[in-house]
Amino acid sequence: MKKIVALLITIAMVFSMVACGSKGGDSPASGDKSASKSDGASSGDLIVVGFSQVGAESDWRTANTESMKSTFTKENGYELIFDDAQQKQENQIKAVRNFIQQDVDYIVIAPVTETGWDTVLQEAKEAGIPVIIVDRMIDVSDDSLFTAWVGSNFLQEGYDAVKWLAEYLEKNGRKDEQINIVTLQGTIGSSAQIGRTDGFAEKMAAYPNWTMLEKQTGEFTQSKGQEVMESFLKSYDDIDVVVAENDNMAFGAIDAIKAAGKTCGPNGDIIIISFDAVAAAFDAMIEGTMNVSIECNPLHGPRVAEIIKKLEAGQTVDKLQYVEEGVFPAETAAEIKPTRAY
Repeated sequence: MKKIVALLITIAMVFSMVACGSKGGDSPASGDKSASKSDGASSGDLIVVGFSQVGAESDWRTANTESMKSTFTKENGYELIFDDAQQKQENQIKAVRNFIQQDVDYIVIAPVTETGWDTVLQEAKEAGIPVIIVDRMIDVSDDSLFTAWVGSNFLQEGYDAVKWLAEYLEKNGRKDEQINIVTLQGTIGSSAQIGRTDGFAEKMAAYPNWTMLEKQTGEFTQSKGQEVMESFLKSYDDIDVVVAENDNMAFGAIDAIKAAGKTCGPNGDIIIISFDAVAAAFDAMIEGTMNVSIECNPLHGPRVAEIIKKLEAGQTVDKLQYVEEGVFPAETAAEIKPTRAY
């Protein structure tokens, strides 16, 4: 009998130890994301990614969204929670807080503007959720608030635009002419707007015969770009160059120029310089209404997935990761367009 009692006591002690262990006596802290991923929550073995997108203001943005959606699929081992901020930072901050409440594994943000992120990203950090920034950069007091950034060197894009224009003017015998320029800026305060505006202004200083008549935001949209260009054409009779900080604003500018009875493109009155190099920009160059588009690669999905895979494997990743980009003038557009992915 004593042996049976001892055996029952031993069994009871084992069950007690198992029960205590399951309540987390030595379990990882709630903020340790790498330790909690194996729990599977509501998505099984899928890695849950919350993505806050700026909006759908341009062809570039549509391509960027599609790249993320086609990458973070269940077939690839992910569950994507997508949120369209509709161009409002307050919507993005609300989305990030919702992602935190849903205990996603990773947060990805394409920010509307650079500033105003410290508080909500601190909340993500305290929750143990890595944050990856895509496209536009953010300006925070502590770089540890985000894990990595993937995007374009917007300042270099501005440099590339000036380099192309200087070479184009020289090739066409206009090197010493007075050149009057207007700029359709993107959303003020966004990284693309800041980099392209500042890069162009910095390198333009080397050409004293170039004059910037006016800069005004077209908010990266075709309709606003057309509206601003119409205003420019009413104010200035001698515009030589339009710098549109994305393709959609360039399309709007082209419509305004045509409506005003003027021409643009390689054989026109006004030189059109644009950014992004989406498929429709190649069409505009082929038809002869745009001179050049400086590439801004929107296909960030695979690069972000690569970062996540490294983090899942416990590897370190580069803080800043620039995508490769080119400059595409009208004379090569027909040849290059069939090779483009967007």
